[in-house]
Amino acid sequence: MNSVGGHWNYEAVQALLAMAREGVPVSVISLKLKRSIMEVRAKLDDLGVTPAAEV
Repeated sequence: MNSVGGHWNYEAVQALLAMAREGVPVSVISLKLKRSIMEVRAKLDDLGVTPAAEV
């Protein structure tokens, strides 16, 4: 899943969606997926998913 700045593969998208559904903050998701916060926010936006609020 370490594809910084690259293509989102199926496993990375599934992990992203699972964490977003669990209410994991974007900052934590970005660390776990080794992607920038902007990349994570952009992909969530592409998928129509509202990210959890940062605590």
